[in-house]
Amino acid sequence: MRGLVRSATVLSWFVFVPALAYAQASITGNVKDPSGAVLPGVTVEAASPGLIEKVRAATTDGTGQYRIVDLRPGTYTVTFTLTGFTTLKREAIELTGSFTATVNAELKVGTVQETVTVTGESPIVDVQSVRRQTTMTSDTLTAIPSARAYGAIMLLIPAMTTQAGGAPTNVQVRPGMTVFGGPGGRNNEGRLLVDGLNTGASRNGGGVSGYNVDITNAQEVYFTTSGGLGEAEVGGPSIQVVPKTGGNTVKGSVYLSGFTPGMVGSNYTPELQAAGLSSPSKYIKAWDYTAGVGGPIKKDRLWYFGQFRSEGGETTTPSIFANRNAGDPTKWLVDFDRTRPSRGAGKWTVGSLRLTVQASARNKFNVYWDEQKPCTGATYAPTVDGCRKPPESDYSYAQPFFGRQITPEADGYLNAFSRVQQATWSSPVTNRLLLEAGVGTYLSRWGSQTKPGSPVRDLIRVTEACSTSAGCAGNGGFPGLTYRSHEWFDDWIGAHTWRASASFVTGAHNMKAGYQGAFYVDDELHGGNTLDLSYRVQNGVPDQLTEDLYYSLRKFRTRSDALYAQDQWTMGRVTLQGAVRYDFARSYFPEQQVGPTRFLPAPIVFPESQGVMGYKDVTPRAGLAYDVFGNGKTSLKVNVGKYLEAASNDQGLYSQTNPTSRIAGSTALGATPITRPWTDANGDWAPDCDLLSPTGNGECGPISNRLFGTATFTNNYDPGVLKGWGVRPSDWQIGISVQQEIWPRISVEAGYYRRWLNNFFVFDNLEVTPADFGTFSITAPLDPRLPGGGGYPITDLYDVNPNKFGRISNLMLRTDDLPGNTSQYSHSNNILLIMNARPRNGLTFQAGFNVGNTVQDNCGVRALLPELNNAALVPVGPAVTPTNPYCHTEPGLVKRVTGFGAYTIPKIDVLFSGTFRSDQGAILSANYSATNAVVSPSLGRNISSGAPFVIVPLLQPGEVWGDRVNEIDVKIAKVLRFGRTRTTLGADIFNVTNSSAILNYNQTFNPAVQSGPGAWLQPLAILTPRFVRISMQLDF
Repeated sequence: MRGLVRSATVLSWFVFVPALAYAQASITGNVKDPSGAVLPGVTVEAASPGLIEKVRAATTDGTGQYRIVDLRPGTYTVTFTLTGFTTLKREAIELTGSFTATVNAELKVGTVQETVTVTGESPIVDVQSVRRQTTMTSDTLTAIPSARAYGAIMLLIPAMTTQAGGAPTNVQVRPGMTVFGGPGGRNNEGRLLVDGLNTGASRNGGGVSGYNVDITNAQEVYFTTSGGLGEAEVGGPSIQVVPKTGGNTVKGSVYLSGFTPGMVGSNYTPELQAAGLSSPSKYIKAWDYTAGVGGPIKKDRLWYFGQFRSEGGETTTPSIFANRNAGDPTKWLVDFDRTRPSRGAGKWTVGSLRLTVQASARNKFNVYWDEQKPCTGATYAPTVDGCRKPPESDYSYAQPFFGRQITPEADGYLNAFSRVQQATWSSPVTNRLLLEAGVGTYLSRWGSQTKPGSPVRDLIRVTEACSTSAGCAGNGGFPGLTYRSHEWFDDWIGAHTWRASASFVTGAHNMKAGYQGAFYVDDELHGGNTLDLSYRVQNGVPDQLTEDLYYSLRKFRTRSDALYAQDQWTMGRVTLQGAVRYDFARSYFPEQQVGPTRFLPAPIVFPESQGVMGYKDVTPRAGLAYDVFGNGKTSLKVNVGKYLEAASNDQGLYSQTNPTSRIAGSTALGATPITRPWTDANGDWAPDCDLLSPTGNGECGPISNRLFGTATFTNNYDPGVLKGWGVRPSDWQIGISVQQEIWPRISVEAGYYRRWLNNFFVFDNLEVTPADFGTFSITAPLDPRLPGGGGYPITDLYDVNPNKFGRISNLMLRTDDLPGNTSQYSHSNNILLIMNARPRNGLTFQAGFNVGNTVQDNCGVRALLPELNNAALVPVGPAVTPTNPYCHTEPGLVKRVTGFGAYTIPKIDVLFSGTFRSDQGAILSANYSATNAVVSPSLGRNISSGAPFVIVPLLQPGEVWGDRVNEIDVKIAKVLRFGRTRTTLGADIFNVTNSSAILNYNQTFNPAVQSGPGAWLQPLAILTPRFVRISMQLDF
């Protein structure tokens, strides 16, 4: 396999890569004489300073049409030449993203020495492509207030979603990994590309990674949200970063920005304090120092662009503080030192170099190396070496990950690397044939390593559930808080991609055939304490323990290959687009070993094995673009296509089939946690029972999976879900839109988009049938905070019979193969409105509105398989469990409003810019601990697990929503010009209105706690308060 990968990588240099490469813009049009007759044989040349080859050329075909493809963003001059006619030049044609500019020409009889030069407005409506795309140029990226990261500017695109875990996104102060998707799709389907090559990790969809691309030194960034043709594997949105490449003149920039604690305000209100938010998050400091320069090593032959960046910051973690009991093996509760908030700290040091080589008239190469050094958290003590050391006796440092509910001593540290390497080749063999080749690699070491010098590694980890009537005021007052010990992981990633294509271009046609390949490597080393235990407590009192198989090296390998062919055919005012794509995806796992550990004394060695044995899919895509009035100002677009779920590690069955995940293990092995009830009767914090026995004994109840500690697989897979045609999860999309130019360089657009998902898998526990479950119902507590004051019934709840508890033998099947009415669906409908303005007076403006709903249903499956406990049953829906009856979800309309603009006042050179977003709040739950006393009257017996309660959600999804997040950011700057330099001195004000919208809530419903710590909807995190960032940019 490794040899095959190396061979494929080498081979890719000699075949062809898709025109996804750094730019896909095109210029096309018709050439006629004054009588209206078409003119074949006209030489059309497009020239721009951004082309190292200076000029790209084409010739009109028999229909008088021409097309020049694969053009970098920039300003172009188009020249039309034909013997017997005057020469025509059309200047100031602006190209961005993959925009297709229609430039028609009329040549008059004369000599070629006669030249007519025309300067007009650049077209703003693309009348030949069905892609839905938004572009931000370098000038816009540097003018608006943002964190200068893809995750920050992505928040300004209405048709993109970033709500990981359902919570709205906080103010983006610093760059960081942002997993994203599109409305109604899978949350991790978005892709980040640089120079047309994917920079995603080898896992979790392969779309993004810990790589922080520097958009400060990008030529432009464009977002595609629908209409992908054969190059697209998945149907989600993509972000294309087009980097600067240098030029024949030395140019560069220096950017410095930052703020201190005195520049950060407060939005901590008395109402939030009363609701239980003991301490909001607050930035302590942040900085971003960037320098980039490019120019010629040899004019017209070899260009360079290099950059350096140092970026970082520190912020407090809401309601979490240093634990005075940290490192003391005799202490089991949290004792917060409220003078020392938990401090998330991170920094990135980045250096990169790009070389562009025009080796010959028809051969161009790009080589890119970006080396990044992340450092998050700090060493435990200042006396040991590390990338960051805390001040003396300050143990409050943690990793800066938003939403982590963990005390500093139980958190980790990262001192590692991230590296992107790319190389591309392009060759316009003739004016009609374009060949390209490219290869890219993302390598990284990432994770949450043990802090150097930490004394807590071998202590037992504890989590405060705060889910009973006792609340948790006696143990930190923070629901879900994990403390005392660190569960570490240290992972290595290798994502290798290569691509190939040949494009044949005439005036009417743009045909392309291509190949794409990927090989993903993921090695994960996880570990914890040597006792292989962790505890759950309720207000500091143990009620459950988890048995683990810590310390295991898991290995994942996923490979995919794809072939595609597509064509774009223009006939008058109509452009038809079509594509067909073939994908072949599979995975395997090298030899692995689990154990020896406490609960697995004899190690298990798994030989190399297959996972997904071969998904084969043929997916069609088609589109139509219509120039409604023939003037290039009104476009009607329709597109339809089938797309696939991404093939990568940590994604569906590519990784779930790893033998280490199929045994009854632990979360460290990617399996369901192995738990058992525990009553610490003597208060010694040691379970007085035989933990090797699967049955209840002593202080402990029965184990949740009787196969724990054996080599017998808990999870098995029907061969039909691992191979075959049309088995891989997929989705269909339809889009219809109209775009209209209302004034020169100003357009409005309206579109409707529908999407539905296909091919769902589910585990069937062969040890049980529906007859092995008791059914019960409960009555929601009477509480004014609940809809209607509570008191309503919650029905269709299940509990497995005691004789079947812990007996698990799962077989994964396609839901389409289940008997009876087990159909399930997930579909969404969205409407998108966009206004885009790029007038020449220094104003840039865009506003957007997206509204849509997603409806999902798997009630038929739940009725047949009441044991369901599978969060991935519907990929974008909530977990379906025996005690979650909401198998049909229709939460209602989700609305997003976004906008950004910038304007430089002439003569006085003062820049005003701003951004706005309004995001839907989170869908909230009320997770109620229904005790045995509440359940047993309806069930007719006690809860089978012996646990004191089961969790029952009291709200249907969408019944209660969290705060809507409205964020306004502004920038005011003065531009100073000295000779060939331009200096911008500015102040960015984030969260101008000082909104304190709640982002995260405690969703455990405890009727005994009406307010304060542990109360339902206790705020856990709020929007970052208003702050001012000072910046300076020098361009030369």
